Amino acid sequence: MSTGFFKDIQKASFEGADSTNPMAFHHYNPDEVILGKRMEDHLRFAAAYWHSFAWPGSDPFGGQTLDRPWFGDTMELAKHKADVAFEMFDILGVPYFCFHDADVRPEGESFAQNTRNLEEITDYFQLKMAQTGTKLLWGTANMFSHSRYMSGAATNPDPDVFAFAAATVKSCMDATVKLGGENYVLWGGREGYETLLNTDMKLELDHMGRFLNMVVEYKHKIGFKGQILVEPKPQEPSKHQYDYDAATCYGFLKTYGLENEVKLNLEQGHAILAGHSFEHEIATAVALGVLGSIDMNRNDYQSGWDTDQFPNNVPEVALAYYHILKDGGFSSGGTNFDAKIRRQSLDPQDLVAAHIGGMDICARGLKAAAAMIEDGGLDEALKERYAGWNTPEAEQLLSSTLEEVTNKVIASDTNPVAKSGRQEILENYVNRFV
Repeated sequence: MSTGFFKDIQKASFEGADSTNPMAFHHYNPDEVILGKRMEDHLRFAAAYWHSFAWPGSDPFGGQTLDRPWFGDTMELAKHKADVAFEMFDILGVPYFCFHDADVRPEGESFAQNTRNLEEITDYFQLKMAQTGTKLLWGTANMFSHSRYMSGAATNPDPDVFAFAAATVKSCMDATVKLGGENYVLWGGREGYETLLNTDMKLELDHMGRFLNMVVEYKHKIGFKGQILVEPKPQEPSKHQYDYDAATCYGFLKTYGLENEVKLNLEQGHAILAGHSFEHEIATAVALGVLGSIDMNRNDYQSGWDTDQFPNNVPEVALAYYHILKDGGFSSGGTNFDAKIRRQSLDPQDLVAAHIGGMDICARGLKAAAAMIEDGGLDEALKERYAGWNTPEAEQLLSSTLEEVTNKVIASDTNPVAKSGRQEILENYVNRFV
C-alpha cells in the first residue's frame, strides 16, 4: 500500500540501453544470466537504511536540508519510516536492505528502552519483509553517534561504555537473527584516537580484540549461521582508526585469533580515504581469504572527507567485480549502497533515481568483469609473467637456504635481464571491455 511519499513513481523495470526513461533500468536486468548465474544473484543488491531514510542532508559545514515526514523520535514515526523504506525497496526490486539500530528505532533514555524499541520495530519489519519479500543482508549497531561513544566503544577508557556497547551489539545481533540476516557487521566508527598523549594503544587494541571475540562466542552460542564482518576505515571521525584498511584489519584478526571467524565488509569510499583503490582493497582481502561483502559508493576525489556518493565510474566498478568474480563471487555477502543523495537533491524522485543509476553502473561493471574473465586475457598475461616459477628449479629455490641460493647464482653465473610489465597494453586491454 502506497505511503504517498513516492507519489506517482512506478516500480522500476528493465527497458534496455536505448531507453531514455530516467526511472528505468538500462543495464540492470535481474534475470540476465552472467557466467551461469542470474545478475540479481551475482550482485545481491541492498539499500542502506541510514543514508536513505535517517540522513538529514547535513555535511561537515552545514545542517539539515532534507525535510522528511518521518523525522522524529517516536515509534509512530519509526513505523512510518519503515513503510516508506519498504515501499522504496519494492520500487527498486532490491532483494536486501541493511540497518543500524539507531536508524530504525527511537533513542531511549536507557539501554532497556532502546532494546524494547528495537524489538518493537523489528517485529514490524518482519511484517513488512513478509509483504515485500525483501531480506536483511546485515544488521549492525551505531556505536559512534551518541556522545557516550565520543572516546570509542570497545576501546573506550570507561568500562561502563564498553559494557553498554557490548550489550547493544548483543541486542542488534538478536534482532539480525530474528530477521533472518545473512551477516552481522561491526564498524568501529570511533575505535581509534585523537592524540597519543591520552591513549594506551596496546590496552585499547586488547579490549577491541576481546570485544570481537565475545561477539564470535555469542554467535556460536546462539547458532547464528551468518558471517561476522568488520569494516575498515582509516580516519574520520577519529584522527587515526585501528581498522585502517584491509591489511591492517587482517593483522588485527590474526593477532587476536579471529582470522578464521571474521571477514571484511569493504567500502570504496573508505578505500579512497586510506589512499587505496577499491580494487586494491578487494584484491588484498581475496589474497588473505577474508573477503565477505562490499559497500558500494564513491568519494569526491577533490574533497577530503567521506562523501558517500553513488557509484558512477564503470571502469572502477568493473575491476572491483573482476576480483570478486575471480574469488568465486559473493556467498553471504552482497552489494550494499552505502551512499546518499546530495544535500541539494530534495525530491523523492532523486532518491529512487540515485539507486537506479547505481544499480545500472554495477550491472555494467559486472558484465565487463565477466567478459574479461571469459576472454581470459588477464589470466594469460599473469601466467606468462610468472611462468618462470613453474619449473622444478624455481620450486627448489624456495626450499633452499640463503647460502645454497648464493652458490647456485655463482655456479650458473646468473645475470637476469629485465622484462616488461606491459602495463599500458593491459590497461588498453581492460578499456576494450568498459
